[in-house]
Amino acid sequence: MKAYIFPGQGAQFTGMGLDLYEKSSLAQEYFEKANKILGFSITDIMFEGTAEQLKETKVTQPAIFLHSVILAKVLGDSFQPEMVAGHSLGELSALVANGVLSFEDGLKLVSQRALAMQKACEVQKSTMAAIIGLEDALVEEVCAAIDGVVVAANYNCPGQLVISGEIEAVEKACEILKEKGAKMAVMLPVGGAFHSPMMEPAREELAAAIEATVFSNPTCPVYQNVPASAVTNPDEIKKNLMLQLTAPVKWTQSIQAMIADGATEFIEVGPGKVLQGLMRKIDRRMAASGATLPE
Repeated sequence: MKAYIFPGQGAQFTGMGLDLYEKSSLAQEYFEKANKILGFSITDIMFEGTAEQLKETKVTQPAIFLHSVILAKVLGDSFQPEMVAGHSLGELSALVANGVLSFEDGLKLVSQRALAMQKACEVQKSTMAAIIGLEDALVEEVCAAIDGVVVAANYNCPGQLVISGEIEAVEKACEILKEKGAKMAVMLPVGGAFHSPMMEPAREELAAAIEATVFSNPTCPVYQNVPASAVTNPDEIKKNLMLQLTAPVKWTQSIQAMIADGATEFIEVGPGKVLQGLMRKIDRRMAASGATLPE
């Protein structure tokens, strides 16, 4: 069974999507449509912008979504997913790819998500840190014992967990986790504490936008970040998407569930190879590759 997976924030690079634009008139149509919906030329920033410009949340999230979704559209009949999943932001790409959301609605939600997260980051300074080389349970235990907000945010692969929360609490957790044998405990250059209670204002704002959006029946199950299991009911998909901003991304668990349900091949759709790298650490027996343009 073919499983298609979609990357999240951090996969962006200057020049992303340009090959799609140049090789496909269908891609051009979608990119031009996106410029109109967003009200600014995101293609200029994607194709020629600096790394600094691309790093702005209001640009990064739509840029990665567009690269992923337009690539899936250009693949045409060869794109036949039997299951999909997306890492954080990538979940919205996955939901367009499996027919739950229209391209337009997906892009509007991504743009609203990015702006809401940006706003939440400005309310209170917060951060994230990557913890390498410890059992998940130990990291969770340390976070739970610290005063202040610090939680497990991204279960990326065995031995790699990202924590998220108030700056002092995250720093304190890093200190203790190093003492407990973490190979690395490094602060990440991010704008805020994504997938933590600190994103509650963004969750509320996005929940209202999701509520007002039409969700259709999917063409195949989506393995969502919150339950880390197959979901096909549009109302459930909606509910999980609303919870996603303040809940952890259970990526390891989602991939393991897909394998348990029969996935034999994983194809990453979008910029970069981050998810292929994580796949090798989750289960190196699985075939993992990146989607490429038809010749």
